Amino acid sequence: MNAMLTKIQTVRLLVALVLVGPLNSYATTDAGTRREVVATLREHVLAEAAWAMKQEPVTVTAQSSPRSAGSIHDFFSEGDYWWPDSTNLDGPYKQRDGMTNPDNFVAHRLAMIRFSRIVGALASAYELTGQKKYVQQAFKHLDAWFVNPSTRMNPSLLYAQAIKGRATGRGIGIIDTIHLMEVAQGLRVMEKAKGADAKVVQGTKGWFEAYLTWLTTHPYGIDEREAKNNHGTCWAMQVASFARLTNNQSLLNYCRERYKTVLLPEQMAEDGSFPRELKRTKPYGYSLFNLDAMVMLCQILSDETENLWNYQTADGRGIRKGIEYLHPYVADKSKWPLKPDVMYWDEWPVAHPFLVLGANAFQVPAWLATWKRLEHNPQVEEVVRNLPVRNPLIWLR
Repeated sequence: MNAMLTKIQTVRLLVALVLVGPLNSYATTDAGTRREVVATLREHVLAEAAWAMKQEPVTVTAQSSPRSAGSIHDFFSEGDYWWPDSTNLDGPYKQRDGMTNPDNFVAHRLAMIRFSRIVGALASAYELTGQKKYVQQAFKHLDAWFVNPSTRMNPSLLYAQAIKGRATGRGIGIIDTIHLMEVAQGLRVMEKAKGADAKVVQGTKGWFEAYLTWLTTHPYGIDEREAKNNHGTCWAMQVASFARLTNNQSLLNYCRERYKTVLLPEQMAEDGSFPRELKRTKPYGYSLFNLDAMVMLCQILSDETENLWNYQTADGRGIRKGIEYLHPYVADKSKWPLKPDVMYWDEWPVAHPFLVLGANAFQVPAWLATWKRLEHNPQVEEVVRNLPVRNPLIWLR
């Protein structure tokens, strides 16, 4: 009798799920969505992994700039939109918003993006195949970046987005480490796999713990946290990602509250747009970027008690409204109501994470269809730099 009741209850639960959808979409991955993602990405993932298997580690110690005030172990980059003053070539740089200076030092940024690409590809291939060779190769790179004393990066960002004649580093530079998110997530995927090195796991988590302390206590980190645009969103997104890797529950709770009480209500308008991003010289690209970051906060921070996917402000603003606002302009960019971005207009959109993760959370087939037909392997450096999540398989677990 009890067995029969159990079967009946199971059937009723399955019927209910079909009729009303998942009881709580906080961290579930829809099986149908995952199958479509695997089918779309399998060939690309395995090709990327084959490339990654041939790569040797390249960390911040491989190249340096005489303009850096730090050591060879310190990450260094220069502000993108700052240029020499044509009337005083030896003087402080001047800003041209939205216009990237091609002569800036970007070697460390490119090395970090390459590192993210390698670990993301290897973790995705491991997720598909279970082969430990991908784990072993990824751990070589993790060891070089975070553990090996001769090649590791210092767990701080004191010299990022420097400006000649004005600043040796700025809080705004913290946005450069968004590419460590897929490194952290890749480790979560592989840390218990055959071929994983326990010392590297411990050392890598220790690095991220130290970096979290710096992000949350140094004046640069505090300045970035308080930014009112995508920089503030990306601070929270990084802290959330690294806190989940290190199981820092207090920081996870802090980021949830910040999303609900600061980021969403202060950045999103009632129609789902981001007014501060729309005022920039690249409003389309910045809107895409900020929506991706907010979606990642929902993906990372939602759990059994806090479902940020469904959270709304009192006047109805929530992440679904943000996706609903932007999706039509991604599906058909010709509908965009503002002027084209001053740079990289033709290169956007690509296969943004807000499309695939949003489709999984809300079961909207049109969003997934748009994601499937867009570019999954962008090559333009500026596009890749502003697309830190490129491996949805390791997020849809």
